[in-house]
Amino acid sequence: MTAALKMTAILVALSCTAFAGGVCAQTYPAKPIRLIVAFPAGGSTDIIARLVGQKLGERLGQQVVIDNRGGAGGTLGTEIAARANPDGYTLTMGTTSTHVIAAGAYANLKYDPLKDFEPITLVATTPYLLVLNPAVKANTLAEFIALAKAQPGKLNYASAGTGTTTQLAMEMLKSAAGIDVVHIPFNGNGPANTATIGGQVQVLFGSMPAVLAQAKAGRLRAIAVGTPKRSPSLPEVPSVAEAGYAGFDASLWLGFFAPKGTPAAILKRLETELVAVARAPEMKEQFERNGAEALTMSPADMRKLLRVEIDKYAKIIKAAGIKLE
Repeated sequence: MTAALKMTAILVALSCTAFAGGVCAQTYPAKPIRLIVAFPAGGSTDIIARLVGQKLGERLGQQVVIDNRGGAGGTLGTEIAARANPDGYTLTMGTTSTHVIAAGAYANLKYDPLKDFEPITLVATTPYLLVLNPAVKANTLAEFIALAKAQPGKLNYASAGTGTTTQLAMEMLKSAAGIDVVHIPFNGNGPANTATIGGQVQVLFGSMPAVLAQAKAGRLRAIAVGTPKRSPSLPEVPSVAEAGYAGFDASLWLGFFAPKGTPAAILKRLETELVAVARAPEMKEQFERNGAEALTMSPADMRKLLRVEIDKYAKIIKAAGIKLE
């Protein structure tokens, strides 16, 4: 190849990178997209990821393949996503746990939620739902708190893992109510649900998509919703705030992120399609059936949200004495 041809090839490659909004981005996506879910199958993140991923794939004309990479409170899978090739073919479903709480809970977190990712959009938010094994002799939040106070350190609560929102929600309630309930961490919402249903633990403050079906079927007893207002999915269940703990708010948001450096035009295409998916009437109905609510947010607003919530939860984490390696 002559020097002139080499220079031409270099210029073409550079222009393709610099102007990803042009011809090069027009071919995206040309193959299936991997969506990393940093929790096991059956949990809230997995449920919402599969609902949205299927519709996103239909709109893009390529399959969105769910890749469950659970472990370490969602940080293992999120680290894999952070290190992936920033070409638009690896995305992750980020949550309050992976992109907010992890920043304050882990002393040596191997990714930076703000620096290592491109936020695309939020798609949903969901309240936390306080559920009990049916054998527990409490039908209301007041009765549960009275029982816990009468038996300090005797009741156990499950979480999706140390440093996840399922732990933080319960720690917030413990602090507000002045109760002593022992933490038993599991590897994801699915195993935590199973343990609570089976009676290995008595209590779970789980995100609603993961526990709603079991609560409606009577395999778990729902006694309080973590958001300030009642959930349309369980209108008969009062909120923690309504039950006497003003200002209590435990909820989970879920959104899409790409590795830092993903071309802007690809990010914009994904944002456009994901917002359309989340706002579609049929998706809103599916979200509500699973205890979630559609919520979209621009990348700029997502960055602001991350900064605010990282600071907020850092204080809660410190007060709870959580510090992970």
